[in-house]
Amino acid sequence: MNEIDYSKLRSVTARKLIRALQRDGFVFNYQTGSHRVYYHPDGRRVVVVFHRPGDTFPPKTLRGIIQDTGWTEVDLRRLGLMK
Repeated sequence: MNEIDYSKLRSVTARKLIRALQRDGFVFNYQTGSHRVYYHPDGRRVVVVFHRPGDTFPPKTLRGIIQDTGWTEVDLRRLGLMK
């Protein structure tokens, strides 16, 4: 498995991350409070926590979300999340 260079990750807003998830095939399933749960048809599940769509995620939070999605560095470039 390719190791991702997380130092190249941009500061990503919740809105941008959700668009990337949807482009990759994730579908919104349900929300409990500020926790939104997205599922992919192949069984992957991602929980995105935010209060406002303009909120930005710190790098460590993004790392956890990216690990849940199973994205590679190539996927991150394709989705516009990495420089």
